[in-house]
Amino acid sequence: MSTTPSLEDPGSLLGTWQLTRTIDDRLLGEQSRVEGTLELTSVSADRIRWQEQGRWLRTVGVVEVHRVLWLVRDVSTGGWWVHFEDDREFHPWTPGQAVVHPCGADTYAGVVEGTPQRWTVRWDVVGPRKDYAMSTELSAGAARPHPATPGAGSPRRAGS
Repeated sequence: MSTTPSLEDPGSLLGTWQLTRTIDDRLLGEQSRVEGTLELTSVSADRIRWQEQGRWLRTVGVVEVHRVLWLVRDVSTGGWWVHFEDDREFHPWTPGQAVVHPCGADTYAGVVEGTPQRWTVRWDVVGPRKDYAMSTELSAGAARPHPATPGAGSPRRAGS
């Protein structure tokens, strides 16, 4: 059995990551950037909280942003899925493979690539209401890693 961390096992990514996101909004003709952190926290052996916090640097000013997603293991297949905060399925966690998520009339096409020390999430979003490319670079930074201890304690909540 290999103990080498990989992107395929999101449990090997637990901890705090430096997040740098670039957004090229072709609909608005605007390029912007988000700088912040991503914290991946195990809440059980089959569930990881994905908590982003940062500052969205736009041409019209700076906006504080946050987002919560979940990485959830499908107990029947052993594969991982990304879920929205309300637990709706977003896409399978399949690093190195393209994923597609229809969102009404808009379509998200994305991929996760890299190594457990530095990885990227890229989305190209097109449709009648959206037209942008977004690339999120995640790097280990000084604060990472947290020990991988599934089920140890409860996650911190923003604003708590």
